[in-house]
Amino acid sequence: MAPSSLGEVKAYAPATVSNLGPGFDVLGLALRAPGDTVTARMSPNPGVTIRRIEGDDGKLPTDARKNTAGIAAAAVLRCAGVDVGVELDLAKGMPIGSGLGSSAASAVAAAFAVNLLVGSPLRKHQLIEPCLEAEASVAGRHADNVAPCLLGGMVLVRSVDPLDVVRLPVPEGLMIVVCSPAFELETRGARAALPEQVPLRSLVHNSANLAGLVSALYTGDIDLLGRCIVDDVVTPVRARLIPGGSEVMQAARGAGALASSISGAGPSIFALCHSTPAAQRVGEAMKQAFARAGLDATTHVSPLDCPGVRRP
Repeated sequence: MAPSSLGEVKAYAPATVSNLGPGFDVLGLALRAPGDTVTARMSPNPGVTIRRIEGDDGKLPTDARKNTAGIAAAAVLRCAGVDVGVELDLAKGMPIGSGLGSSAASAVAAAFAVNLLVGSPLRKHQLIEPCLEAEASVAGRHADNVAPCLLGGMVLVRSVDPLDVVRLPVPEGLMIVVCSPAFELETRGARAALPEQVPLRSLVHNSANLAGLVSALYTGDIDLLGRCIVDDVVTPVRARLIPGGSEVMQAARGAGALASSISGAGPSIFALCHSTPAAQRVGEAMKQAFARAGLDATTHVSPLDCPGVRRP
């Protein structure tokens, strides 16, 4: 397909919350904010180049071969069979190493923008694979961030190879609050801390909770949903890596949250709530708990059903 005549294209990709308790590597949902913005434009230089990165405090490489935005952009061009030069500007809207899918958001925004720039030869589902290629370079080949970031809403990743993702229904009115402390937790380190073997009893308990969670989404059983966001395997290990992590989750539940757990690899912690006022109240309780652990924190409140990547 011929490249678009557009001078430049901007795309906004939102943060995501993955795992959601028992859904390690298989569940994720999109937030309303924060997010990353990528501007893509045609370039006379071959391949993909990154001209500028803002909001990263100089932490991210501008070498497109080492940045998830650049890797995803190049993969989109390759999948689409388009041989053009593309230049990217990346504006980071979320902290790195926060457990909110920062690397996935960069990849998704770049993939979506470049696809638009060259005439949209690929559909959204077809952009998952290029973004997976990018994610594999920094966090492993997992789609629980890139899939909801692209598609929006809540997504179940049944399989990565071959790719099989399922959009799940979301009960109306539910809100999610995410509390992010000023503390960076590297995804690879958080994954390396996980046990290599899991007791059969824990496997059964997590399987039951994951099945119950999916059932609750389809039936709208809010109480069941809250009871099922429990994880015996990953959360207890990662909570020890986050200063005040267990206390923050307890504070959320004590302030009226339906459930609370760690977002992705952490250190951000999320809570599900009945309403916006409840989410704001719970978020304040979570901030105070982090403060008692010596960390400043910020909160973001979103509906449970938010759109994925889009033009800003």
